[in-house]
Amino acid sequence: MRSRFKIVIFMKDSFDSIKSMIKAVGLVFGDIGTSPIYTLTVIFMLLTVSSENVIGILSLVIWSLILVVTIQYGMLAMSLSKHGEGGAIVINEILRKFLRNSRSISFFSYLTYLGISLFIGDSVITPAISILSAVEGLKFIDTFQNISQSTILIVTLVIAVVLFCFQYKGTEKITSVFGPIMIVWFIVLFVSGLVSIMNCPSVLKAFNPNYAIQFLLHGGIKGFFILSEVILCMTGAEALYADMGHLGKKPIINAWFFVFIALVINYLGQGAFLLLNPESNNVLFEMINSQAKVLYIPFLLLSVMATIIASQAVISGFFAIVYQGINTEVLPLFKINYTSEKINSQIYIGSANWFLLFFTIVIVLVFKQSSNLASAYGLTVTCTFAINAFMMINIFFARRKYFRCFISVILMLIDLMFLIATLSKIKTGAYWSIIISVFPLLLMILYTRGQKAISKSVCVVKFDDFLEKFLSTYQKNSKVSGTALFFAQEAENIPQYIYRTMFDNGIIYTDNIIVKITKSNEARGIFYDLDEVTDGLSILKIYVGYMERLKIDNVLKTLNIDEKVIFYGITHIDTRKIIWRIFSMIKRLAPTFINFYKLPSDKVCGVISHIKF
Repeated sequence: MRSRFKIVIFMKDSFDSIKSMIKAVGLVFGDIGTSPIYTLTVIFMLLTVSSENVIGILSLVIWSLILVVTIQYGMLAMSLSKHGEGGAIVINEILRKFLRNSRSISFFSYLTYLGISLFIGDSVITPAISILSAVEGLKFIDTFQNISQSTILIVTLVIAVVLFCFQYKGTEKITSVFGPIMIVWFIVLFVSGLVSIMNCPSVLKAFNPNYAIQFLLHGGIKGFFILSEVILCMTGAEALYADMGHLGKKPIINAWFFVFIALVINYLGQGAFLLLNPESNNVLFEMINSQAKVLYIPFLLLSVMATIIASQAVISGFFAIVYQGINTEVLPLFKINYTSEKINSQIYIGSANWFLLFFTIVIVLVFKQSSNLASAYGLTVTCTFAINAFMMINIFFARRKYFRCFISVILMLIDLMFLIATLSKIKTGAYWSIIISVFPLLLMILYTRGQKAISKSVCVVKFDDFLEKFLSTYQKNSKVSGTALFFAQEAENIPQYIYRTMFDNGIIYTDNIIVKITKSNEARGIFYDLDEVTDGLSILKIYVGYMERLKIDNVLKTLNIDEKVIFYGITHIDTRKIIWRIFSMIKRLAPTFINFYKLPSDKVCGVISHIKF
């Protein structure tokens, strides 16, 4: 009986592992999984097809996937987590524990802001290049051989607009099919690559890294700058680390080995096809068309679905990073909708969605072809790689893990090589990703500096002084029946608006609760503590992980708090300085604290405080 029970448990665990791995394939690897559509095609628009060039490029692709994706992200970055969470903000939170002065904290904070901004710049180009490159496959259907690029652009934009317009509905009902679709996609890539390799097995020499080194040594300046196109094979590599909290480390690592094998075999197959068909203009689609023409249309439809899934993963990741920025108070309180009652991580941020759609449309219309987009892609990605490697070096050094630190140094040097190579793309359009990245970067810098300035300018009352005044006033004055909530940034010091409301305006309820919400350094968890200070006055402290979605209503219901009114402070900035006027406008456009946490509007009462800058 025991042995049977163990077999059942083993089978259940195996089934759960496979299920998690399939989900990871759909949610994490859509971006890097669609890179074979355009990577070699773009590279060999710049290089002549020869045995040395093909084997050298294939070797560079294989070892880039091994060194950057597998080792830098799959092994080193994913060993750095907080309660299973990963990403730029997580790695900064880990590093902060080892920083001893405010200058170091500020430096790495701004470096994190830069990393987030670069991710956002990358997020715009990814849907554009993925969908556009897949739609261009229509040219290899006999009926559409003469299809114009304008028509391809229209189809691409329609797919993009529909994709973004349906984001508000959430993806809970369709995410279950993402994994199986991507599994089919990778199996097709593997089989087509394997068939092609059989026709030219010499491409297997590319596993020898010496061919990559020789290509760089003998290729001169042109060979070095080809690295700016090789980076295309690693698009979405950071998703391994950033999405770790959604699925766990093990399913992502297991899925990556499956994806890695499929990608490598397909790249080798494309290389073999190129050697036999040097005139090829779109390697993957022509290879599939030559192998099984009758299956080409189903493959094209599959590729479009794969690129839509890749774009969806980028959009969801974009929402997640914006939410982390809001929770860690580096971004304003954007309006957030929760699209799933079951899946806590599924959210919709309208302002972020339309920002992404607007620039995706602009990018498609500006560049018009996927090959042109590839000439602009890579700068923000390589910057992100280098920043993450630099932060890992500091963490491993602080933890005295010197071997990992040494490996991270080597990887950062590799990242810097890619970065220097991609600088050549600035003149061909890479400046667009920089322009897009500047918007969130300036917003984060302005918002964080503005919030610090407000904190210094707002008058506060020491809690002991407030308590003394409250005790005398509460006993003598008449009170309004019911419970009132007052929101404060810190319980030790009381905001001026609470003091004015209670004592200057004489509004004191029978039960007064000061609520303080604190973003903890932990990624997950919501904890709260209701402490009765004296008769009629309590302090409710809520501690929220920076990845959590807090619903204050749930906390209040759990504590049986039935509030009659909710007071909160509104800051009005009076200034003539243009920089603070912009900040003031951002504050006005952003949802209020109450709207952000979706508290009942009929109970809300805002108290205005004026500040001069």
